[in-house]
Amino acid sequence: MGWWPFKRRVKPMIDNPHMKGARTWISDLREMCERHFDNPTEGQRRLQQMQIEWKDAWKNSEIGDGLHEGLERRAYRLLRANAEEWLEWLDDEEFWQPGWRGDDGVPNGPTGMD
Repeated sequence: MGWWPFKRRVKPMIDNPHMKGARTWISDLREMCERHFDNPTEGQRRLQQMQIEWKDAWKNSEIGDGLHEGLERRAYRLLRANAEEWLEWLDDEEFWQPGWRGDDGVPNGPTGMD
């Protein structure tokens, strides 16, 4: 009774199915920022905490260099924004798209978290 004429396909094992992808990281960042749309200072404080999370994920090779750079570019602009600029960044749909490179793709200075 153990005979079966068709071979079962083995699904490839995923090392960690709970790893976050680019859209998830960016979405989490955006949601956190939007929760603090009326308090940029608190949003920036929370952003710094998130920055530690994604740096740890990058060091553990859970996220790639491109995603890490994209998150850092966004953090750079959000951390240096005043209240008016904070709202402008939150409303900029292009800013929240995966692959966003910014003005020239390179921040003008360090993020202060290196």
